[in-house]
Amino acid sequence: MAKILIIDDDQLFCKSLSLVAQQKGHQATSVHTLSDGFAHCKQQFDVVFLDVNLPDGSGLDCIQHLSDYATSPEIIIITGHGDPEGAELAIKCGAWDYIEKGASVKEITLSLQRALQYREQKLAGLPPVTEVDFRHEGIIGNSSRLKECLALVTQAALTDASVLITGATGTGKELFARAVHHISPRSVRRYVVVDCAAMPDSLIEGILFGHEKGSFTSADQNREGLVCQADGGTLFLDEIGEMPLSLQKVFLRVLQEHRFRPIGSVREQASNFRLVAATNCNLQQMVQKGTFRADLLFRISTFMIELPGMRERHEDIPLLVRHHADRICARYEVAHKDFSPEFLYMLEMYSWPGNVRELVNTLERTIAVARNERVLFPKHLPIQIRIEVTRQTIQSGETATADKLAPSHELPQLQEYRDTIYHTAEKKYLNELMELTDYTVTEACRISGISSSRLYALLKKQDIPLQR
Repeated sequence: MAKILIIDDDQLFCKSLSLVAQQKGHQATSVHTLSDGFAHCKQQFDVVFLDVNLPDGSGLDCIQHLSDYATSPEIIIITGHGDPEGAELAIKCGAWDYIEKGASVKEITLSLQRALQYREQKLAGLPPVTEVDFRHEGIIGNSSRLKECLALVTQAALTDASVLITGATGTGKELFARAVHHISPRSVRRYVVVDCAAMPDSLIEGILFGHEKGSFTSADQNREGLVCQADGGTLFLDEIGEMPLSLQKVFLRVLQEHRFRPIGSVREQASNFRLVAATNCNLQQMVQKGTFRADLLFRISTFMIELPGMRERHEDIPLLVRHHADRICARYEVAHKDFSPEFLYMLEMYSWPGNVRELVNTLERTIAVARNERVLFPKHLPIQIRIEVTRQTIQSGETATADKLAPSHELPQLQEYRDTIYHTAEKKYLNELMELTDYTVTEACRISGISSSRLYALLKKQDIPLQR
């Protein structure tokens, strides 16, 4: 007998679904708000039927939160109004299925049976994936978006399938690529990095495949290529979107056959490498423009990991600041630094267009400025950050003054306070983004660095229309 939780404000539907579950021999519990759902999830449930539009929020925004409970129930989204973008978001967030309430009892029952069958196999069949401490890889944070990416890293590391890591500049693509290698069985062999953006078109083929002595004027000896060096290990192609179109066809065959021919050689060589690639380009758009091969894109993206920007994981900022500040202080042999509340507030409110890389560079500059001071204040931050956040807080009616942040019995809880500020800043940013791009989703995604499904979800959450 399985335990089923139904979170839906339609009481008649709850009764009907409970009856279906009970007829199959399962125990069903119904609640009508998200808050009651969270309270009940502290108990053990196998499957949660979750409505999208609830009195106290959207079910789509809470999939990851419900999955994070110790029992990690399977989530089936069930809604009265089907939405393709909502379905995409649900699947990306880990939902088992997305069903409309107009579906037949047979369809709903089949989805429930399959979810329970999968859960039984997951719990009793294959051993669980070993937990990995990704802090050793320099990956810091506990946000749901980051956890999704780390789960994919763990899954990918157990296979030899190709991995494509996408994300804006500074999101940590190379850190994730190294993590795939280091926790895989190939970690005992070489991890070979190829920066496709840094190599001249005329030399890249020789660098990848090597050459024979005498194959061209300056070839005075045999040279081993990077593909050969990666034999048994991992070949990381950074900025693969910069690979010349003429080489893409050649590399596609190498990736398929794991064989290559050095320049000037009449014999092929084998290399059992595992490919991990990264890019900040939109390869789908490049395929449409004819600047990247569709068949190569299919080949390199068996696993696709889309890294979030800082705007999507702002709750990780305190952890990132603490980790990198300690590391920088140790490197420069300066005393441990504490942070004033205003300092952390300003870092959390800043937009971070350069993502984690910009944050680390900012901390390094800040600690250099405050080398002999124990506590860091906003005054220590670069002036452009202070200006942007100050303008933003003035326009939104918020201030970061010490008296506002000082302890008081009238203040809300810290998480509630952060969520309120973040909600206000997020809505302001999205309104300005859509105005700037004339409500063009593709351009808005390019500027913001987030996927279309994530953008649609945020606009819906903030009640911002898709057109003027």
